[in-house]
Amino acid sequence: MTILINTPNGNIGRPLAEALLAAGESLVLIQRDPSKVADLAARGARVVAGSIDDASTLATAFEGVDAVFWLTPPTYRPDYAEWTSGAAALAAQAAAKAGVQRAVVLSSVGAHNDGNGPISLMRHVEEAFRAKLPNVLALRPAYFMENFARDLGSIRSDGAFYMTAPADLPIPLVATRDIAAVAEQELRATWSGHRIRGIHGPADITMTEVAEVLTGVLERPVSFVSVSVDAALDGMRAAGAPEFVVTLYRGMLEGFQNGRAAPAEARDAQTTTPTSFATFAREVLRPAFAS
Repeated sequence: MTILINTPNGNIGRPLAEALLAAGESLVLIQRDPSKVADLAARGARVVAGSIDDASTLATAFEGVDAVFWLTPPTYRPDYAEWTSGAAALAAQAAAKAGVQRAVVLSSVGAHNDGNGPISLMRHVEEAFRAKLPNVLALRPAYFMENFARDLGSIRSDGAFYMTAPADLPIPLVATRDIAAVAEQELRATWSGHRIRGIHGPADITMTEVAEVLTGVLERPVSFVSVSVDAALDGMRAAGAPEFVVTLYRGMLEGFQNGRAAPAEARDAQTTTPTSFATFAREVLRPAFAS
């Protein structure tokens, strides 16, 4: 089977590509700078240089492809909403024209509701592929554990991390390596139709519990501070984020705070993945904090 990955060098695309090559699958990778995936090319992947929103690049990439893994990169720009759905529609059309039968699309928890900022846009990506291909799986993962790497600076300086989530609201957290593992499983499995699969990590966890884990793993006191959406957006502005990005993120932050971005899919054996936050903190956050 030949599988196309449109983001082969990210936290999900890279381990997915490596796992599929190790399993003996044939890969096609779209990469603007082919040197970044030279090691994957050396292992047999076909690399198509170009952009994921370029019709000629997509037409070349989809030749001979059986299945596609599509991830919308956070290429934030003033027309991000239009670009996101437009790039997905262009890719779905190219895939259908090439005879691709199956797509695994990375979506997001909360994509089922409007008003959740960039994560609500993922539903339009799902719909673009469903409109063109007979077999489409939308993966809706929870909040990435990797996002806590951005908090290491404030943990060093303040002994605290800051989010808009309530302190004692249990939420699902997932490691991106588990998302890649689910994507590999689904790309290589036999299934049909249009499906949605949540990816929720091993258990829901509160930010108070996250702080307790970090205190033990980092061997220093770490506290959690819940902040208002407006305060979080002011922090983004102070860090240099353009106003269109701030506007885009308001809906997402409000959604995490008021429950609108809570999972639509129940926690069960299929949505539960193995990597605990404690394991992730020991293996990823502690080395990063010490460096």
